[in-house]
Amino acid sequence: MKSALGIVIAFALGFGCRYFGVPSPAPPALTGALLVLAMTLGYSATDRVMAVRAGRGGIGVGPGKSAAQPDAPARPGQPGPG
Repeated sequence: MKSALGIVIAFALGFGCRYFGVPSPAPPALTGALLVLAMTLGYSATDRVMAVRAGRGGIGVGPGKSAAQPDAPARPGQPGPG
């Protein structure tokens, strides 16, 4: 449902920009659009790889989010959790 809504909003925004003569917030050529797609896929793939390597297995390692496990063992000489 979210994907369908996103596509509808994207087409509505594109139509509105074209109708009112506002410069489109998208690349004007197919190669530019493919570049945006490649960058998006690369960013998503890197996010997944980093999450798996950090031991989380999920999506969402990024600014404001920690990949550290809350119950990870403390370093030697440091008090443990609790």
